[in-house]
Amino acid sequence: MDCWKQEKRNTWTFPTLILCLYGFFYMMKPSEPFLTPYLTGPDKNLTIDEVTNQIFPVWTYSYLALLFPVFLVTDYVRYKPVLLLQGISFIVTWLLLLFARGVLAMQAVEFFYGMTTATEVAYYAYIYSVVSTERYQRVTSYCRSVTLLAATLAALLGQLLVSLAGLSYFHLNAITLASVSLAFLCSFFLPMPRRSMFFHRKDGPEALPAPQKGLDSLRPEDGGSGSARQGPAPEQQAEGAQAQSSVLRVLVQLSKDLRDCYSSRKLLYWSLWWALATAGFNQVVNYIQVLWDFRAPSHSSAVYNGAVEAIATFLSSVTSFVVQYMKINWDLFGEMALGIFSAIDAGSLFLMHFTTNTWACYASYLIFKACYMLLITIATFQIAVNLSMERYALMFGFNNFVALVIQTILTVVVVDSKGLGLDIVTQFLVYGSYFAVIAGIFLIRSICMLVSSKCPREIARSCKEHLNHAEDESKEQAVTGHPTWLQESG
Repeated sequence: MDCWKQEKRNTWTFPTLILCLYGFFYMMKPSEPFLTPYLTGPDKNLTIDEVTNQIFPVWTYSYLALLFPVFLVTDYVRYKPVLLLQGISFIVTWLLLLFARGVLAMQAVEFFYGMTTATEVAYYAYIYSVVSTERYQRVTSYCRSVTLLAATLAALLGQLLVSLAGLSYFHLNAITLASVSLAFLCSFFLPMPRRSMFFHRKDGPEALPAPQKGLDSLRPEDGGSGSARQGPAPEQQAEGAQAQSSVLRVLVQLSKDLRDCYSSRKLLYWSLWWALATAGFNQVVNYIQVLWDFRAPSHSSAVYNGAVEAIATFLSSVTSFVVQYMKINWDLFGEMALGIFSAIDAGSLFLMHFTTNTWACYASYLIFKACYMLLITIATFQIAVNLSMERYALMFGFNNFVALVIQTILTVVVVDSKGLGLDIVTQFLVYGSYFAVIAGIFLIRSICMLVSSKCPREIARSCKEHLNHAEDESKEQAVTGHPTWLQESG
């Protein structure tokens, strides 16, 4: 029995190792910092306007359309099938990117890439279903460190291969295809979890059906014409009804949990910043290569996108690491930090708009990304410390969903050719103004909080002085037998 328990405790190491390998290979994409030069170069021969206003917006739309259903399906089928789907989507994305041509084909690339982004939730949620609670922090650290390391190495490798080896962007994409294919192979070795956060809780009712059966009961049988004529068996009807009841129960519970989470004013304002800033951040990251290519066209200038992304990722990891050593009363000064660093982000974006120097654009991007990563780490901590793992996952997903809705509105209005279809330089003026508004909101909020926290202290001190004065008067009256004002009038 002791050996069996010891073996059960050690089972976390294998899935963690495989998941780290999966995360490393799917983040090892040396071609990603050079996507815009690749699309506008001789390989695809697309214009900047086609890339900006017709192709890139598809990623935002597909991500929004897929995020919520993927979130529910991921938990229902217990993560691994969605990781396999993500691996397939990666492979399809890079096959199209390598061998397809034209605007429509590249829009399909963005659709499948939106699917890979929507299914990322399975990567971070999987590990919590196969390890015990006391190991959450350790395995989360492993997985996030591996993905940051892979992203840094990929960007650096891409830059070295382009600048020193003279490798073409096509061959960089071929290397990426090989890497994501290895990630897909790794996902086959992941053990299938027995529980999930919402549909298959460890403490849930034992009568809950397995996800495969629940899915099968929702599909018509194709095993023969006789079964099709006779209709579903009573057992299948019971399983289908139970599956529908399970989905309804989970949806009701999710809505209650969301209401409870956002009833906290502190969590509400941190989540508001999270959604607003993440929408702007994703928009900037999605179109920054277009701005760089406009400032220094890749067909006539040296391209350092990979080096900039590598440094940005490294700085992001450093700022995220430094947060744990910052001894600050976040309840009192947290919103001021959100306002100040959002103002720095706004200044960086304004500089990107007004400057014509490519190196100034690069430096501004480094400052912008480092500030955002610092704040999102603080926001993540402030939200997670007050919630259970299930509620944190729910709030994380909902905040990102709201961010994606805001980002979609920005895309439709600012970027899409059916909206304003602004040029890339004017877009960054809009994004700078957007972050300036965020900074204004939270700076005003922080000033109000500081004033309101100071006023009660002043009132308390005034009351204390008044009480002390009244106490002195009562003592004087007890000695003389007359109140102080009567003595003074006499």
